[in-house]
Formats: sequence, C-alpha cells, structure tokens
Amino acid sequence: MAAFVYVLCALTSIVCAWLLFRGYRVSRTQLLFWSSLCFIGLALNNALLVVDLLLVPNADLFLLRTVTALAAVSVLLYGLIWDGP
Repeated sequence: MAAFVYVLCALTSIVCAWLLFRGYRVSRTQLLFWSSLCFIGLALNNALLVVDLLLVPNADLFLLRTVTALAAVSVLLYGLIWDGP
C-alpha cells in the first residue's frame, strides 16, 4: 500500500508541474513559472523517494532527497522574493 501512495504522490507532483507550466504559457505570470519549477523539483524528490524505499532499499538516498527538496523550495522562495509583485 505504501508503494502505491509513493507513486501516486510522484504522479500528482508531475501533473501539478505540467498544469502550472501550461498556465504559465497562457498567462505569462512569473509566479506560475516558479511554482512549476518547484513542483518539478518536488516530483524529482518523490521519484527519488520511490527509488530509495522501493527499488534499492539498501541504498541511502536521504541526503540527495533532502537536497532536492531544499532546491525545489528555494526556487519557489527566490521567485516569491525577487520576482514577486
């Protein structure tokens, strides 16, 4: 059951990133662009979680997953501070 939830979270992040980027292409709102980049990073983080816990359980990808999540949130924070209204 946990594997299903992990994969579903990764797919949800990918769909959110795609919808945000599609909205950015239509409206050219910078916040949508930064949010889509953040969700791409979060989708990568969720994909790494699936790899870490399900595909190669002997490997420890905790540091890589943490750095990926930090980078994703940092991108959104940058967009909120410097490209905000």
